[in-house]
Amino acid sequence: MTTCSNLPSFPLITLEETDSTSRYLTQLCDHQQPEEFTIVTARFQTAGKGQRGNSWESEAGQNLLFSTVFYPTFIEARQQFVLSQLISLSIQEELSQYTDDISIKWPNDIYWREKKICGILIENDLSGTHIGRSIAGIGININQQAFHSDAPNPVSLQQITGQTHDCNALLNGVMARIIRYYRQLQDTGIDTFSPFIANRYACALFRRKGYHLYKDADGAFSARLLRVEADGRFILEDEAGRERQYLFKEVQYLL
Repeated sequence: MTTCSNLPSFPLITLEETDSTSRYLTQLCDHQQPEEFTIVTARFQTAGKGQRGNSWESEAGQNLLFSTVFYPTFIEARQQFVLSQLISLSIQEELSQYTDDISIKWPNDIYWREKKICGILIENDLSGTHIGRSIAGIGININQQAFHSDAPNPVSLQQITGQTHDCNALLNGVMARIIRYYRQLQDTGIDTFSPFIANRYACALFRRKGYHLYKDADGAFSARLLRVEADGRFILEDEAGRERQYLFKEVQYLL
């Protein structure tokens, strides 16, 4: 285990290859309690996973693949969406230092224009009515020059900017933002912090203006984004003026 030289400092476990950094970190946490913000990163994952059971394509050593652990016992289970907001916003803000048009596709994918540059999978373990442990698995496409899977719309930072980027610098930048927001949440309390982070999150959302195509169990429709509730519900207004509310996996963007 090493510690990154740039502030903020966090424990870092670097692997050449693993099936999944999240699975590795989960197993570590099940046998001991590593320090909060411990990072597991790998040059290559054989079974990286994303939302909806999707796999994550990544060439060895070209992208940023990592997982980190939190012990947010001060957050009630019903408030867990705030973690998703602060993590996705941290990544959106860090990538925005390198290029324009970075947004958050609800609930927490990171997009450049109409293409996906980052996926996040957060797994929470509850302790009574609160979150006992949270592991966030994050994959950011950094230097990969071509994608060959059937994923519809991947893109890397190298493809966007035409430049090669330092994955460690990105990792430090992302973690600095995550830790800063997380400490703010701890220090100010969720009632004070939630409106602040919700506003920043809303301003960073993908397709936050105008009407766009979506699909739910009844088929495709056009709607505009009204808001995202504190519990993560996605609120749309269709062209007939009807408000539609969705939980995760109940509606899809049509790209």
